[in-house]
Amino acid sequence: MAWKLTRDGATVHVLPGNAGIPNSHPEISATDFPAIQSFCEANGVKLIVVGPEAPLAAGVTDYFTGSDIRVFGPSRAGATLESSKVWSKDFMRRHGVATAMSWQYRSDKLDEARAKATELDGQVVVKYDGLAAGKGVYVCSSIDEAQAALDDLQQQHTGWFSFLLEEKLTGPEISIIGVTDGNRVRLLAPSQDHKQLLAGDQGPNTGGMGAYCPVPFCDDNVLAAIRTSIVDPTLSGLQNEQFDFNGFLYFGIMLTPQGPKLLEYNVRLGDPEAEVLLPALESSLLELIEATLNGTLQQTVVRQRRGCYVGVVLASGGYPAAQFPTGFPITGLDQLHPSILAFHGATKRNAEGELVTSGGRVMVLVGHGEELEDAVAHVYREAEKVTFQDVYIRTDIGQRPEPTLASNW
Repeated sequence: MAWKLTRDGATVHVLPGNAGIPNSHPEISATDFPAIQSFCEANGVKLIVVGPEAPLAAGVTDYFTGSDIRVFGPSRAGATLESSKVWSKDFMRRHGVATAMSWQYRSDKLDEARAKATELDGQVVVKYDGLAAGKGVYVCSSIDEAQAALDDLQQQHTGWFSFLLEEKLTGPEISIIGVTDGNRVRLLAPSQDHKQLLAGDQGPNTGGMGAYCPVPFCDDNVLAAIRTSIVDPTLSGLQNEQFDFNGFLYFGIMLTPQGPKLLEYNVRLGDPEAEVLLPALESSLLELIEATLNGTLQQTVVRQRRGCYVGVVLASGGYPAAQFPTGFPITGLDQLHPSILAFHGATKRNAEGELVTSGGRVMVLVGHGEELEDAVAHVYREAEKVTFQDVYIRTDIGQRPEPTLASNW
């Protein structure tokens, strides 16, 4: 977002940022609202564009309400669409959004959840109710897997918590992300994330190992079905809830044989989708944000660049486990082709000034090509140049077989 907004003509500061983003301020936490306010006042900042979910769920928009600093992002109540899976599912039901059947449980009713998972032959998705950095979802294919997921949920969260069991849907997943003022929405290109750690969609869920856009099989007919069954009822729901909503709205969608169904909302741009969507966006993101805040979104048009964009995550060995070693020097960035974009995630400078790893998803490399295959080949060829100890890259981003979709939607 900092890269795109800077290209759109804005002067951008990033709190806390990282070693690869100019004007980063690692000393300021994204949830330290008084410190953010002091920084904005000292630097003449009049607009905050929120990236991660934690400050939205903590109420950053509410904190600045009534000040002369505008925030692009929903209120704390609006952020509940992401911060509570249970509330979000209830919202979908209330407003007729196509979604999977689900059953809500509390931590003191785990035995009932285990019985329900067995009744469904383990074909369930277990979802922790709160924020979990993209790792609170367990997709199960057997009774043993479902029971193990519930065991892990119990171990990860002490005290009282709630969670969902959902019927396991089948079909390709896509991400549709838009800019909305709660009444209208302007959608960006369809994209496809790769959540599982391993090639072939195997292994544990992660925050995302790569993405590409646009999605070749997501044609006008598919988009029309998504608009009718998911996007339009969501907007109707936002208009009927007791909160205002402006910001990014992310629809995680599965294209089932029965039609598109919503898996989840996010109230932010999404990562790693952002790293391919924003290079693909020819329109000014800054102008879209201003139009959303000014009530002129209806007058805007979203223009996309030609070709395809593929982003590949370079991750630390051991991710997404809770603990793994970091602090390894990163080399090879100066050898990348000029067309490759390198978006830093978990990087910092050590005491010697070296660029080193500082977390799980270290960076995303993005390549462009006229065809999807060209972009895939380009970015993987260049990714070989960037190295650090135990670097891990999923090898099949943008290479899933094209699905056959039902024709009776």
